[in-house]
Amino acid sequence: MRFQTLKKIFFALPLIFTLFGSGYSQSHRFATFNIRWDNPNDLGNLWKDRAPHVIRLIQFHQIGLFGTQEGLTHQIEEMSKGLGYEYLGVGRDDGAKKGEYTAILFDPKLYQLEESGTFWLSPTPEKPSKGWDAALNRICSWGRFKDLSGKRFYVFNIHYDHIGQQAREESSKLVAIKIKEINSENLPVVWMGDFNVTPDNPAYLTIVSDSLWKDARLVSKIPAYGPAGTFTGFDWEKMPEGIIDHIFVKGNLNVVRHGILTDNYGKKYPSDHFPVMIELSF
Repeated sequence: MRFQTLKKIFFALPLIFTLFGSGYSQSHRFATFNIRWDNPNDLGNLWKDRAPHVIRLIQFHQIGLFGTQEGLTHQIEEMSKGLGYEYLGVGRDDGAKKGEYTAILFDPKLYQLEESGTFWLSPTPEKPSKGWDAALNRICSWGRFKDLSGKRFYVFNIHYDHIGQQAREESSKLVAIKIKEINSENLPVVWMGDFNVTPDNPAYLTIVSDSLWKDARLVSKIPAYGPAGTFTGFDWEKMPEGIIDHIFVKGNLNVVRHGILTDNYGKKYPSDHFPVMIELSF
């Protein structure tokens, strides 16, 4: 009789810890992931072959919210359906469904979307436009979320230009200003994306010159994990050099861990960028 009672308690412990643990300090797994647009010339790395692995990677690492770059409408919708996640964002070419997104996908069982929007990285951020010396239209999509405990926060997801250095620097200034304007409640903020710059670039330094903004990789309680680069180019034979995908944080939150995820399948990567994941608590 005593053994049966102890056995019941033993098997109940995980549930007890989950219930009380999440109520006390819920942790969140967020990521930024350039998924590579559906390019028909990517022979050997076509989206139709990569898509299941992108979805399974998110599922396996239990990432509840992630910002994407380069995804086209059908890619975002395929991930949304495969994961059972909702998403926010628009195409950069027309503010609707044309062109690449900086979509944010999230598990509706974990997060409630309260407000969202998109602006262009240009001197005219309110409309589809190309900024400064950029080669292409670039955008930032954002959302205000509420978690299961009622805590509210913002996520801003960007994709900077790959050519224009001035555009990248001005984009950092613009996004910082827009965050201040939008986040009038002074809530915690996660600013993520493919910045197309390494930490020695002025566009990166512009962000961290404000002491309130922290690179999650550098303030992680557990030392950051992963290689010294995030762009793979689908090249299995060469490890990437230079971290160009970043996650910055601001406000009352703690970064528990930071990792550059090198998941692969049969010497193939799910994308030409590694996803960058953080776990944090508010």
